[in-house]
Amino acid sequence: MLDAIDRDILFHLSQDGRLTNVELAKRVGLTPPPCLRRLKRLEEAGVIAGYHAVINPEAVGRGLEVMVDVEVYANDLKTIERLEETLSSYEEVVEFRRMFGRPDYFLRVAVADHDAYNAFLTSKLTGLPGILRVESHLTMKKIKTAP
Repeated sequence: MLDAIDRDILFHLSQDGRLTNVELAKRVGLTPPPCLRRLKRLEEAGVIAGYHAVINPEAVGRGLEVMVDVEVYANDLKTIERLEETLSSYEEVVEFRRMFGRPDYFLRVAVADHDAYNAFLTSKLTGLPGILRVESHLTMKKIKTAP
């Protein structure tokens, strides 16, 4: 069970995962040893699953993000598994979810620009066995994103 201090630790780490234990302890009102114990407990319990860097997409040639709905016509397990394996293998696909209802799948695709997305769509996505329909959604404005 998480208490208010645990939640405060999680909040501060979600804002800056590079905080030192001393700085984190100051921010949550603890001394460093109990703060470190809580941090280790949160890690061991799987509440903190890891630490990572937030990469600027434009700096690595992935400035265009497209949300893609995919509907399938296949209902045999082998075709579905092959489709999921293929889509998962594409480096442009940065998020891939099977959904309840329609669409069957949700992809988040990150590429350099519109030409790169068109190339991805025509060379990798269109024509895959089992795909019935693909619908692309380009973002007008990001309102909120998780850190």
